[in-house]
Amino acid sequence: MPEFVWSAKTTAGNTLKGEMNEVNEAVVEAKLRKLNYSGIKIKKKPKDLLGEISLFQPKVTTKDVVIFTRQFATMIDAGLPLVQCLEILATQQENKTFKKVLTDVKRQVEGGSTFADALRNHPKIFDDLFVNLIHAGETGGILDTILRRLAVFMEKTENLKRKVKGAMVYPAVVIVIALGVVALLLVFVIPVFASMFEGAGQKLPGPTLFVMALSDFMRAYIIHIIIVIAALIFAFKKFYATERGRELVDRALLKTPAIGILLKKVAVARFCATLGTMISSGVPILDALEITSKTAGNVIIERAVMNTRSAIAEGRTIAEPLMETGIFPGMVVRMIAVGEATGALDAMLAKISEFYDEEVDTAVDSLTQLMEPIMIVVLGGVCGGMVVAMYLPVFSMAGAVSGEGGPPAVE
Repeated sequence: MPEFVWSAKTTAGNTLKGEMNEVNEAVVEAKLRKLNYSGIKIKKKPKDLLGEISLFQPKVTTKDVVIFTRQFATMIDAGLPLVQCLEILATQQENKTFKKVLTDVKRQVEGGSTFADALRNHPKIFDDLFVNLIHAGETGGILDTILRRLAVFMEKTENLKRKVKGAMVYPAVVIVIALGVVALLLVFVIPVFASMFEGAGQKLPGPTLFVMALSDFMRAYIIHIIIVIAALIFAFKKFYATERGRELVDRALLKTPAIGILLKKVAVARFCATLGTMISSGVPILDALEITSKTAGNVIIERAVMNTRSAIAEGRTIAEPLMETGIFPGMVVRMIAVGEATGALDAMLAKISEFYDEEVDTAVDSLTQLMEPIMIVVLGGVCGGMVVAMYLPVFSMAGAVSGEGGPPAVE
């Protein structure tokens, strides 16, 4: 449908502007007149050539979806019709990509689709968890409550991701900068020392010869080295995209000291938060576990959750198969068993999630404190070793000059 830009005056004399997707101008004008607007001006919106290319379209962030969810919950709670809420939110949306999505969702709802089905057509923005919770809210008549829960859940999940990324990004940035400094030393600084030593005609120590040879290699094959590194990164991504590759990498990460403990705690926190939110919203336990498994972020944990789901489908409790996976701590399993027995599983999962959020904070701090001295020692050793290796001949020459200029030997 073509998009139109309109401006009009309200009964109070205020000027409003907006956009609308309709068949023609007459339909736009008819809708505006129903709202008692006057002085209506309508024109077709000019095409944005860059907007047709996905590369130049802005991405829809989690923050965009959270703000939309909170505003939507407020409007529904105030009694506004669903289509009108979507129209208002689409009109005031600054992100062009998200605006198109909301406009399309509004059009589908107007055409008779449920809100959940309309959202399901945009899986890159609204995942299975979001859509299923919206469906539960529509079915149970508690859409405003579900939207508020979703907003809170998404904010907690985003905070959890930020904590983990913060723990991983810091050492990665330090390592990249250090490697860049080493490369600059080898390519630009070491050759200056090498030319100086060649002019001196002195026999050079082994460490100095090694660093000079490494510098010559870097300068001769730097393009090849960059290509090889890029090829290795590409090959790793392709390998990780396969089922076997992802299994091997994810299993290795879980067994890595410090990092494995952090990943398990993050998985427990995310599992409990997601499952608790879905159960409290009325989603069946089997559907909730299937969706929760996809949010694990690790194929080994995903399989463990799916195995638990299969066991529950056969009539077992949730606690027993979780214990058998060997991933979930005993305390978590026992608390879940108590929640099942008392009929307050969602509340118990919420408490476990809160506890493990704090555990993730502690694990992130511990990992950062552990990695800082390791990086300092390793990187300091590499850079310091290079400097010492290049200054060894300088010290030797200084000693030789000092010996020649000293007092004559006494016989």
